[in-house]
Amino acid sequence: MATEPHSCTCFIIPPSMLRKLADAAATPAERCILLDQCESSAYLRGQRSLTPVAAGIASVGEKRRTIFDGKHKSTLPGKLARSEGGLAVADAAVNQAYDGAGATYDFYREVLKRNSIDNKGLRIDSTVHYLNKFNNAFWNGQQMVYGDGDGKLFLGFTGALDVIAHELTHGVTQHAVPGGLVYENQSGALNESISDVFGSIVKQWKLKQSVEQADWLIGAGIMAPSVGKALRSMADPGNKELTWSGDEQPKTMAGYVDGGDVHINSGIPNHAFYTAAMALKGNSWDKAGPVWYKALGLLTSNATFVDMAKATTQAATLLYGPDSAEQHAVQAAWKVVGVV
Repeated sequence: MATEPHSCTCFIIPPSMLRKLADAAATPAERCILLDQCESSAYLRGQRSLTPVAAGIASVGEKRRTIFDGKHKSTLPGKLARSEGGLAVADAAVNQAYDGAGATYDFYREVLKRNSIDNKGLRIDSTVHYLNKFNNAFWNGQQMVYGDGDGKLFLGFTGALDVIAHELTHGVTQHAVPGGLVYENQSGALNESISDVFGSIVKQWKLKQSVEQADWLIGAGIMAPSVGKALRSMADPGNKELTWSGDEQPKTMAGYVDGGDVHINSGIPNHAFYTAAMALKGNSWDKAGPVWYKALGLLTSNATFVDMAKATTQAATLLYGPDSAEQHAVQAAWKVVGVV
């Protein structure tokens, strides 16, 4: 009997960031709102979605996107706003969610030959306008959900392709890793890192950027300038000048945080991918991306960073041969971050 893959509600904004912003809030009311959202996120993270989405199965290569309007409520999926092939509507968030899901689907289909999120033609459902001024976006194990942001700290989440691809990749990982990756400790940090990796690759692919041209930032543009420039940097994790004042990501195992949030320690495997991609030059989706993607099928649910180093090295060997430049670049990258 097949086991159900580990699925969880995975947010782009970590609870630690919401708490830090709450501590720095200008008014008690703003602080309460941020803390409430942090508690709501924690509650949702521990829940499986109770509202099944009629996902359906599409034919191989058939793209199917369905965008719903949550009408600032919590009931999912909400009211149908746009479906596959439908014309653009007046609601920018609906169109951005539609386009971002399409770009992510196209990347996985064209570059990695994957048939949607589950590789079986899963319909990609998204809900926009979730709750009122909700400062987050998440994958709940079945669909995408976007808040609008409060307009002061966060400016909306549907306009950032890497955010959309990051969250949809949580769905890919859920199905591609046998049993899924448990969302805690190093396996949870790997779960987050894999989403950052492919979120960044999809953005680079869409913009036709080489590894040298890419900014390697996650979430650039979703927050107000007063908060910061981006959530994370894969090129230099923890560099507050590139991201925001509360960025605590380590870039090597020397800074590993025992018991740290999965969004924190993900900086280490993030930097390993960046290092490998830079060594391989060209486009991140040509060699480094396929290696990381193939490695997913070689992991187990409780995979550690060492396991990921072994899996990516094995994947590079399978794709490019033993003693290949690609294999050496991958091995060297994990040494740079101190995992091996």
